[in-house]
Amino acid sequence: MSGGEGDNSYSTNSLLQRRALAKANPVLVKNIKELMMGMKFPKYIKVADLGCSSGQNTFLAISEIINTINVLCQKWNQNPPEIDCCLNDLLNNDFNTTFKSIHSFKEKSLTCKAPYFVYGVPGSFYTRLFPRKSLHLVHSSYGLHWLSKVPEGLEKNNMSVYITTSSQLSAYKAYLKQFQRDFTIFLKLRSEEMVSNGRMVLTFIGRNNIDNPLHRDCCHFWTLLSKSLHDLVIEGLVSASKVDSFYMPFYDPSKEEVKEIVGKEGSFEIKDLEAHEYDLGHCNQDGSKRSKSGQSEANYIRAVSEPLLVAHFGNAIINRLFSKFAYHVSQHAGCRNKTTVSLVLSLTRK
Repeated sequence: MSGGEGDNSYSTNSLLQRRALAKANPVLVKNIKELMMGMKFPKYIKVADLGCSSGQNTFLAISEIINTINVLCQKWNQNPPEIDCCLNDLLNNDFNTTFKSIHSFKEKSLTCKAPYFVYGVPGSFYTRLFPRKSLHLVHSSYGLHWLSKVPEGLEKNNMSVYITTSSQLSAYKAYLKQFQRDFTIFLKLRSEEMVSNGRMVLTFIGRNNIDNPLHRDCCHFWTLLSKSLHDLVIEGLVSASKVDSFYMPFYDPSKEEVKEIVGKEGSFEIKDLEAHEYDLGHCNQDGSKRSKSGQSEANYIRAVSEPLLVAHFGNAIINRLFSKFAYHVSQHAGCRNKTTVSLVLSLTRK
């Protein structure tokens, strides 16, 4: 993610994540209430937000968790527990921006009677992060569709950075295999860190299950990024071989694939699995609004992918690339994502 608070930062361009959090909120609140009631209102609870990133969305989930616990305890005339709030992300996450926001977050929570403590926990959630049997509640939003690495064995992908209808079936199998490996590791590690009957609420990008696993919408963000890179090849700004060797470490699983992985790993029981519309807000707009919407989506995709792109292509092409991307989005303003969805999954530790 792009750090800081500038025009191209994740902090400034994270409206989609805010929408995803809002749609997952009823599932999160329900699981918090069931957890607290099942534990008979404990004196202490430890929660972790994995892939917290930085900026205005960082404290949304933690705030909802704290407020839900506070309101529930008031309703049942119970003393609120002490809450440890652990914010996790990769080592290169902009934790400085996050920590600068803690004071304003606490000012907004002055009426909360539940005492809480906020910590940063740097590291990949594909590794162990916490002591055994220490976590009661785990939350993660828009992190688990990112793979730990690009899948091995990918063949030439026709200058596409991700799976498309023209990809080889082997590309889909390679991506699925990597996601199965990563998500299984994630579940295994969390099962070691969580108490019995602890809860997880996970939101990530997925896809509707259709007969062709290669199919992605014409307006899929990685499809449009591939078109934008192809434009730069035509203009002579980047080589075709350079584009052919770049792949996104990303996978959008179907509900069925998620269910199968959870079942095989065996440590958790699925309580909820919902699919919600994925929409950046540029659908069915008139021409006067298309350009602005195109730039908004370009800013969002740039915020989440720029570090990966710069590492492979360098800085020089980035502005031109996302100018092209904004144009392609505006040309697909009437396209609705039919396959791309936001999956909301809640799990109970057995």
